[in-house]
Amino acid sequence: MCCKNKTYICKRNQVAIKVVLKKSRKTQARTEIVQILRESKEALTHLDIQERLNGLCDRVTIYRVLDRLLEEGLIHKIVGMNNVTSYAHCHQCETEHEHSHDHIHFSCEKCHTTTCLDHVKPQFDLPEAYQVSQVNFSISGLCPQCI
Repeated sequence: MCCKNKTYICKRNQVAIKVVLKKSRKTQARTEIVQILRESKEALTHLDIQERLNGLCDRVTIYRVLDRLLEEGLIHKIVGMNNVTSYAHCHQCETEHEHSHDHIHFSCEKCHTTTCLDHVKPQFDLPEAYQVSQVNFSISGLCPQCI
């Protein structure tokens, strides 16, 4: 996705397809959720976001906003080792022209934080008959603060 002009670029079968996204409303809930995720150094769960909003909106509104932000490519979803879903702001959106989420996620077993390691790219070779549509790599262990 190119974040500047809000178009998706799908490179399936070497063909580029652009899908223009409709512009979402800038509600107070959306603005606050984007700000919370932008300021966080680690990925946040729905409950983390709800607690930081201090009753601004209900849980259903948070899910709707998160779904829309995912669709717009402003955030990405991480399913951790314990099957808990977390969300993180796409920090590369402001600096890279081509949008991707092919980086490693690190889940700390002690403090239970999930961190995007944006500069660590997984490498793998698949047989020719396979096509990749999504990459989700998670590693668990102890983060630097817990060692």
